Amino acid sequence: MLKPKALYLALAILGFILPYAQFIPWLMEHGVNIPLLFAEILGSRLSAFAWLDVIISALALLVFIGKDGRKARVPYLWLPILGTFLIGVSFGLPMFLYLREMNDA
Repeated sequence: MLKPKALYLALAILGFILPYAQFIPWLMEHGVNIPLLFAEILGSRLSAFAWLDVIISALALLVFIGKDGRKARVPYLWLPILGTFLIGVSFGLPMFLYLREMNDA
């Protein structure tokens, strides 16, 4: 079984690759079309549910990173924060946990 540090890093890598594997083809097909992006995000109640869930989770994660990161003196806190904004919770949370494990080692 993987040690937590290796598992968190693997999850951060997957959290980067898998979402962008869906987003990049969409971006190549439609370009930077913000109105279409929001139309598709809000296109159904189910997609709106998923996006609202992710947004609330991201906000909670940012608060957690700030509070727990400073308390545990985790280095490079900018990385999971920026990653949460640019990629999502799927990258930000495991990257923060990886950095926290690295700091504890």
